[in-house]
Amino acid sequence: MTRRSLQTEDDRPELTIALDAACFIAIKARELDVKVEKDDPDDGSNPTDDHQIGVLDEDEDDPVLEEISAFINSLSEDAQIDLVALMWLGRGDYTAQDWESVRQEAADAHNEHTAEYLCGTTLLADYLGEGLALLNYSCADFEEQHL
Repeated sequence: MTRRSLQTEDDRPELTIALDAACFIAIKARELDVKVEKDDPDDGSNPTDDHQIGVLDEDEDDPVLEEISAFINSLSEDAQIDLVALMWLGRGDYTAQDWESVRQEAADAHNEHTAEYLCGTTLLADYLGEGLALLNYSCADFEEQHL
C-alpha cells in the first residue's frame, strides 16, 4: 500500500479532536514507549543512588499511564474515534485518501476501552504522528511550546 499524504492543507479533513489534544497524547505516549519491564520488582535501592532509573520501569500505577488514560477518557466519543482512526492510518492500515472510511470503521468499533486499547499499542506516538502527517497536520509547534 502506497503511503501518500494529502497534497495540500486544503485537502485535509477537519478533525474532531483538537490538534493540541492529539499532540499531547502523542507526547505522553512517547513517555510510555520508553518504559521497560521491571527486572527487579523487589528492588529496595534508594532512587537517588540509582539515578532515578526506576522511573523507566513499567508499573500498574504508572502516573503517565494514568494521566494519558484519564485524558483519553475525558475526550468526546468523536475525538476518541479520531484518535483510533489516526493510529490506524499512521500504522499503515489505510491511506490518507481513506480517511472517511477509516474513521467510520473506528466509529463502528468504538467502545469504552479506547484508552486501554490505545495505551496498549506499542509505537502509539509514532503512529499518531504519522497519521497526522499523512493528513497534513503537525505537532511541531505544540512540541516546540511544550518540550
